[in-house]
Amino acid sequence: MNERYSDRYLKDILNRTKRVALVGVSMNQVRPSFYVARYLKLKGFEVIPVNPGHAGKPAFGQTVVASLSDIEGGVDMVDIFRRSDHVPPIVDEALDCFADLQTIWMQIGVWHEQAAEKARARGVDVIMNRCPKIEYQRLFGELRMGGFNTGVISSRLN
Repeated sequence: MNERYSDRYLKDILNRTKRVALVGVSMNQVRPSFYVARYLKLKGFEVIPVNPGHAGKPAFGQTVVASLSDIEGGVDMVDIFRRSDHVPPIVDEALDCFADLQTIWMQIGVWHEQAAEKARARGVDVIMNRCPKIEYQRLFGELRMGGFNTGVISSRLN
């Protein structure tokens, strides 16, 4: 449950990823899945929002799709914002739909070892119980001591 991933491994995944299917995206701006999708989009990732309850709505420069099978073309990464017990069918669908899938990423609090093993057996990297937004900020110098980057540079001592 407490997976260890090297910084190099995480950074390599984030550097190679261009197109992300975000499963379980919310249109509610205070939900983590919304601001993670928004952040990834702002960082240059193409984010394909997946949520059957919002299918057809515009979000993050795309149209929300109901399922992974509705995505045209491939994706590099499937980011899962669903409970752990929902993971196996999502991983199965991802493996069926995307021949060149590189990464399954399960958000903080989400893990499923059997689904992870199935993906790894197909040559897909798996990250569990982590957030790509947090890892991106940490690995690319955007997080500071307080957990945020104020953008203010000061040598003043308080």
